[in-house]
Amino acid sequence: MAEGNLRKMRTNLGESVEYTMCLSEDVDVNALVGHEIQLEWSGKINCQKCGKVTKSSFGEGFCYSCFTTAAEAAECIIRPELCRAHLGEGRDPEWEERNHNQPHVVYLAASSAVKVGITRATQVPTRWIDQGATSAIRLAETANRYEAGVLEVALKEFFTDKTHWQKMLKNDIDESIDLVESKWELEEHLPGDIIDQFSEDDEIIELNYPVIAYPEKVKSLSFDKMPLIQGKLMGVKGQYLIFESGQVLNIRKHTGYYVEVR
Repeated sequence: MAEGNLRKMRTNLGESVEYTMCLSEDVDVNALVGHEIQLEWSGKINCQKCGKVTKSSFGEGFCYSCFTTAAEAAECIIRPELCRAHLGEGRDPEWEERNHNQPHVVYLAASSAVKVGITRATQVPTRWIDQGATSAIRLAETANRYEAGVLEVALKEFFTDKTHWQKMLKNDIDESIDLVESKWELEEHLPGDIIDQFSEDDEIIELNYPVIAYPEKVKSLSFDKMPLIQGKLMGVKGQYLIFESGQVLNIRKHTGYYVEVR
């Protein structure tokens, strides 16, 4: 048995994505696939920023105070085109400098459709894994989060920036997607100054997940409604546990929840 506050599962890109749940001891989640497991919430939630007990979790693991003040919960997390780290500004300029005023990658990822997104260069391929992409390609490399956000906004005319989580968990994949073709056909539609930022790296990273069988229908689980979640674990994709019944648990959404895993 392991216990502790949930956080985003640690991942490693191998032949199949390797998942580790970081609790009182590391839990090899891949080894649990195919077995009955139990996750029981104690009723306690700790803020991922300050550690204080909070009755409700805001923005994936914050108490309300930290949600409104912490750099990790700032608006530019969701809307990077609003980032001001490159100007030396933000909720916490030192944190912004370390995390947002750093090289970023704009990418295309394939799932049920082609998705455009951005991530810090050091988070490749972690970000792609967390979104449950089946494959991804670098589209451009920028000096900071703001520049990546501006480019992402320009690309929303051609690609979605949302992940359809239910289709992702059902493995509803558009097999006709050609990421290299999708990337370079933009040359005909975008201004030259944007195309000049494009990466020459056309390597497609394929992502395989430890899943025995994908569900035909998906039902989301929540500790707030069901403190004890149990069943046969059929797989892991993105940051979701997939159970035999088609029920799924978003681990990242429950950041800070104190649980026991058996």
